[in-house]
Amino acid sequence: MILIMDIAVVALRMLLPVYTVVIVYQIFAAMRRRRRPERPLVLLQDLDTGEKIPVLFWENSIGRSRGSDIALDDTAISRNHCVLLRRKEGWFITDTRSKTGTYVNGNRVVRRTKVNIDDTIEMGNKEYAFRRGEEFHEELQSSWFFSKVSNKPAIQPYKVLILVSLFHIFMAVEACFCDGAKDFDPAYLCAMLVGVEWMFFFVSRVILRRAAFELEALGLFFTGIGVMLLARQNVKNATIQPCYVQLIAAVAGMIVFCIIIKFIENPDRIGQWRMIIMIVAVLFLGINLVFGRVTNGSANWVHIGPITVQPSEFVKIAFIFVGASTLDRLQTRQNLLEFIIFSAICVGALALMGDFGTALIFFGTFILISFTRSGDFKTVILALASSVFAGFIVLNIKPYVMRRFEGWRHVWQYTQDSRGYQQARTLTYIASGGLFGVGIGNGVLKYVAASESDLVFGLMSEEMGFISAITIAIAIATLFIYARSVTTRSRSTFYSISACCAAGLFVIQMSLNVFGATDILPLTGVTFPFISAGGSSIISCWGLLAFIKAADERTYAK
Repeated sequence: MILIMDIAVVALRMLLPVYTVVIVYQIFAAMRRRRRPERPLVLLQDLDTGEKIPVLFWENSIGRSRGSDIALDDTAISRNHCVLLRRKEGWFITDTRSKTGTYVNGNRVVRRTKVNIDDTIEMGNKEYAFRRGEEFHEELQSSWFFSKVSNKPAIQPYKVLILVSLFHIFMAVEACFCDGAKDFDPAYLCAMLVGVEWMFFFVSRVILRRAAFELEALGLFFTGIGVMLLARQNVKNATIQPCYVQLIAAVAGMIVFCIIIKFIENPDRIGQWRMIIMIVAVLFLGINLVFGRVTNGSANWVHIGPITVQPSEFVKIAFIFVGASTLDRLQTRQNLLEFIIFSAICVGALALMGDFGTALIFFGTFILISFTRSGDFKTVILALASSVFAGFIVLNIKPYVMRRFEGWRHVWQYTQDSRGYQQARTLTYIASGGLFGVGIGNGVLKYVAASESDLVFGLMSEEMGFISAITIAIAIATLFIYARSVTTRSRSTFYSISACCAAGLFVIQMSLNVFGATDILPLTGVTFPFISAGGSSIISCWGLLAFIKAADERTYAK
């Protein structure tokens, strides 16, 4: 009987990496297939030539610039002439301080002006009739993988969740029968995890009536892996086992996910709350500076009784809020300088705390937001040059940062001190895990400090196998491609920018974690999205995932 159990556990260990690939494939395939064909919402018809110009987005920049959504070859039109946008009340047009102005039925547009079907819009030297999208009969070509519609049927959402739940159950079985196991706590933890997953599915599909569940399923898949990896991590002294703290924080994150989606349902609401959110974010960082305790060289933790909070994780959500805005607001109010100042405050405060890893994440996100908002390479180049200068200053005033750079790419020479101890052991145990891993709870990396957070990629590789770890990393990276593709149909430029930048933040954070742990980059001490232990981190990840969810046109479909 014991022999049969051992064979079953080994077989399960070989199965899980393949199962990881199957789940990730099914989720992203469903994201691609469960979509409507791309077609114009409305169109503009040139009254002189009869040419029909399709309007594809809920918010469209119109101008002479090649970067405009609707580029018009007319010297009398400004580079950024106007914005045509759709709201619940109908279609509107806003002039963005153009030289020659924008006119609707002969009346000059001063502020947002409603446009009805068959109205005449005058821009530059031409007049355009505003027509229904059904009058456009030509086929549209899409260049984005996720925007192309496949005729194959997509797997049903409840079936995806069954696959995810079974994966976590298999992880629990491995943990229950790992070397030195003395109890069945992982089974109880898994039962709670699966219960949370199906409760979230019920709330999303039945109560909130969401049309799709693929993105949530991916978040649950990652979250469950992080929770179950902690099932045998109770080697640290703690009153409550980290796995239960992680699960409770994940539930809080799912609640934040639902709240954010509801809050940003009205794109114009963001502009009204933008300044308040900015002030709150700065206050959070101020509290962190005053009351934060130094841990591992950085003062980014605030202790509230038995609870430890990392405010900078929540500021990531606010950073996306402030950086993105509706298109007509962006082009009529040159508020990029305001965002630059806010970004400088955030990065500067994190530098004062000594949390340079998170500061680097914020800076990378700032670059993404700045470029997607303005398309100006000069701003990006200036920011990069400033960062290089600031980097030299940091290396001179923060000795422990310099020590990390001293060990970078030379960890095998410093295996017994802080310059290379963690990375050398991470690389060793990744190799010992091989392609299929040693099994949940059987790893040795868990005895190294920060194995469940900064070095979690190594922990995944050792216990779950390199196939599983690299598949999860690729899935995080693919989120950016998905976010970029769904923005072609999103209801607002706010959704487009926020989704791309939230996904970009995930990629930057994941890259710093993976490359830092494996000595490709200096170790920065940032977490792996959804997987690393940390209540503030998991809440932040679910909050950021809400921006990607909101960009999908199906989220607010009635």
